Amino acid sequence: MSERTPSASPDNSPPGQAEFRRELNRVTVWYLLGVVVFILVLGGLEQLGLSRQWIGLIFLLSTIALYATIGILSRTTDAAEYYVAGRRVPALYNGMATGADWMSAASFIGVAGTLYLTGYGGLAFIIGWTGGYCLVALCLAPYLRRFGQFTIPDFLGERYGGHLPRLIGIGAAILCSFTYVVAQIYGVGIVTARLTGVAFELGIFLGLGGILVCSFLGGMRAVTWTQVAQYIVLMIAYLVPVVWLSVKQTGVPLPHVVYGYQLEKVTQKEQELLVDPKELEVRDAFAQRAQLLTHKLKDPARSLAEDRRSAERRIATLMATDAPAAEIMAAEKALSSLPRDAKTAQRQWSQALAQAEAKTRPLNGMPPQGLPFAGNPQCSAAEQTEFDVSRRNFLALIFCLMVGTAALPHILIRYYTVPSVREARRSVAWSMLFILLLYVTAPALAVLVKYEVFSQVVGTSFSQLPEWVAAWNRVDPTLLSVSDMNLDGVLQLNEMTLNADVIVLAAPAIAGLPYVVSALVAAGALAAALSTADGLLLTISSAISHDLYYKMIDPDASTARRVTISKMVLLVVALCAAYVAAQRPADILFLVSAAFSFAAAAFFPALVLGIFWKRANRIGASLGMLAGLGLTLYYMAMTQPWMRSVLGITSPIQLWWDIQPISAGVFGVPLGFAVIVLVSLLTAPPTAAEQRVAEDVRYPA
Repeated sequence: MSERTPSASPDNSPPGQAEFRRELNRVTVWYLLGVVVFILVLGGLEQLGLSRQWIGLIFLLSTIALYATIGILSRTTDAAEYYVAGRRVPALYNGMATGADWMSAASFIGVAGTLYLTGYGGLAFIIGWTGGYCLVALCLAPYLRRFGQFTIPDFLGERYGGHLPRLIGIGAAILCSFTYVVAQIYGVGIVTARLTGVAFELGIFLGLGGILVCSFLGGMRAVTWTQVAQYIVLMIAYLVPVVWLSVKQTGVPLPHVVYGYQLEKVTQKEQELLVDPKELEVRDAFAQRAQLLTHKLKDPARSLAEDRRSAERRIATLMATDAPAAEIMAAEKALSSLPRDAKTAQRQWSQALAQAEAKTRPLNGMPPQGLPFAGNPQCSAAEQTEFDVSRRNFLALIFCLMVGTAALPHILIRYYTVPSVREARRSVAWSMLFILLLYVTAPALAVLVKYEVFSQVVGTSFSQLPEWVAAWNRVDPTLLSVSDMNLDGVLQLNEMTLNADVIVLAAPAIAGLPYVVSALVAAGALAAALSTADGLLLTISSAISHDLYYKMIDPDASTARRVTISKMVLLVVALCAAYVAAQRPADILFLVSAAFSFAAAAFFPALVLGIFWKRANRIGASLGMLAGLGLTLYYMAMTQPWMRSVLGITSPIQLWWDIQPISAGVFGVPLGFAVIVLVSLLTAPPTAAEQRVAEDVRYPA
């Protein structure tokens, strides 16, 4: 049953669209001014003595209240409004909404942090994601908008006919969207904990309220206008600290222009740290720890028993000699912190061994910031191999991110919300411009923060470390921790563990900015996570309520019933995602990248061939999606540490051509194309009706 609307093809704007756009422009200008005034007022209150806790709470509650208000005002039970915002969102605003939808916690928090930790290699994310939007503009957005349905499984069901392609599309959309939304809620937990000081797990469920109130009440209409508001907040939040850092370090408020000069200084500092005697001491200390852990892992049960006996003897000795209570308590704490059993000891010691081995490497395991790839093609065979592997993974990651971007359901569905095909094309262009603002800023932020850390933190006495170091250690020691390995009282680079997710959130404090800016950045990160989570949850609920229930189970269901079911599903999925995120399954960037590989392997071949090749048929598309997604899942399950631990896989990791699991889609996408083409050629061609659908979609006005 098709639900195409009369506005699916024409390029003429609906009546009243011009006035609607003018009203949006007025509201946006007033909203922007309001945000600036709000920040200035809070900054003034901070100078008058308002506590950091209150500033954080005000930012958190006010932003969530704003998004909730938009959600309440946009509430609807109309199917077209709930699923595609009535198909009347102007290209400019759809570009802003897409930008917010796209700039997830991974983009806002993770990209600059990845560039900080991996240097040149982190550019794969920027190149891949930007290239993906080129594919969206050229291959998918205008064609899908011309088709005029509500979801990607809708397209698969109508184009290929029958329920099987639609059902597989539903499963794939749920898989990649759920993986992605877990990462967003994980980011919400980090940010909320930082803003309010509550526990990470409680922060997740506090932020969940802000996610639900928009998508639950108003569907895509509420999500769209909330995302426009969130885009403005998150871009102000991202630009303020990097501009301030640029002024502080260079006197120039254009970080995109001057960060090359700072990169030269970072490179010079890296050369000094490579031969610093204190750094060498720390690396030797970690090497000794790695040797000890290697010895323990040869017989974990025996080593654990020896550690327990040693700890018990230590406590008995301290008590016998009437040692101070603090020493006895410390010894008892050391005993209680030992692993419960040999299996737990093996897992914990293996993780500690990996961390210690990483700390034995120069520059805390980070490659030089300006080095294109690891290794050297002009040196030894080992270095040549390392160079080839590094370059291969760089290109594989770009491929997966490009193709995954072009196939993500929650992004593609945004181009169903514009009035026409022409507006869909314009919307892609606006999306790329708005996203570019962040992507050209992230490399500058990474370099400026690294220069600040190298010059102002490394080499500082532990007693004089900046306050932000202790603050983030309190939020979560896995995000930031320091330890005096060589006992000299001075922090060396390899004594500092800094998670990629901290770089952006800590940037204002690193730059010495007022706390109100730190709260602003946290609010921006929260906006990024909430905006993407809203779109993802709506994609999952739409897949179940619209594609599964309405299209396959009860075609006669009323609009109100379908929307009600969608809201119920959305609530259940949100709670499940929050529970999974609370288990800290993996870092944000891996979860997001996994979602890209899933989307690339499952959807891209079927969508592209469905648009441009009439001969692609139902059985070919179905088997192609299953084969591509299945191979991607298999490779990831066999090679990714967290997934291996969940599945209980203990066999040695065997990488194919040394490709990392984050790029598993590089195997699934070619297989998907090959299976669709071969099976389609070996089986009956599509029906005349299915071929007419392909013809209608392929030639947008």
